[in-house]
Amino acid sequence: MGTVSNASRRIGYLALLGLGLTAEGAFAQSIEPRNYSNAPVGMNFAIAGIARSTGGVAFDPALPVKNPDLRVWAGFAGYARVFELGGQTGRVDLVLPYAALSGTADYAGRVVTREQQGLGDSVLRVSYNMLGAPALTVPEFSHYTPDLVVGVSLEVVAPTGAYDDRKAVNLGSNRWAIKPEFGLSKALGPYSLELATAVTFYTTNEDFFGGSERKQDPLYSTQVHGVYTFAPGAWVSLSANYYQGGRTHIDGKAGNDLQENWRLGATVAMPLNRYQSVKFTASNGVYARTGNNMSLMALALQTRWGAGL
Repeated sequence: MGTVSNASRRIGYLALLGLGLTAEGAFAQSIEPRNYSNAPVGMNFAIAGIARSTGGVAFDPALPVKNPDLRVWAGFAGYARVFELGGQTGRVDLVLPYAALSGTADYAGRVVTREQQGLGDSVLRVSYNMLGAPALTVPEFSHYTPDLVVGVSLEVVAPTGAYDDRKAVNLGSNRWAIKPEFGLSKALGPYSLELATAVTFYTTNEDFFGGSERKQDPLYSTQVHGVYTFAPGAWVSLSANYYQGGRTHIDGKAGNDLQENWRLGATVAMPLNRYQSVKFTASNGVYARTGNNMSLMALALQTRWGAGL
């Protein structure tokens, strides 16, 4: 019975694993549980999914527009690989979105209409668990019991998305964003509590709407998650995040768009088999100082392989 139990436990733990940058990761103001979970060294993950957002500007919440009524359908593909460094685990994630956007927003006192489809900005993230996530093989992982994990990450958003300087709203942002983050995860039996805090820095968009120069102050964020594992490989999380800062400057003039946003979300993950799982994510803005709230739903299929699985 011990062998069967260990095998079942191993499959259950492997089914828990997932890309941090999944359903919401291609969108701004994402809510991402289990970013600092452990996984066997050499394991690979591939993910494909769809997402839909309504309301605010999903890809760039600090655009200087008001009363946004935008709809975005996005497909996304991602890849991640677990590596070892100093006896602990790290992970490299890459997410590439393709989207279609339509709707209206107020800019400079007039209503603008926008329809666009194309690539979104790509996201590369490197994370490293400094404590509590030892480098393990798949057989060793079956005996691993999560406790306290302390990690850091660096996320880079590259300006690969579709962009037209004649339009105020775009899928691409035409600038780079760099986001260092510090995270904690504490397991309490079938429960785990997670906390992450980050700051996002932006380069200058020198070709903003009408040839203007757009700069943006750093955006500070905190997110918390409560995760409950209710069956082998099946879990649910309730999450909240808070963003503050990110005021924009157009041609040197500061905008009245200081961000102060609250969002709530939930995620459900279920295994299909040893190699695949599905994840559903939903989140909604609770409060936004600039009125730029959005709702988001996403469904993703994840496949894992390698490391002797």
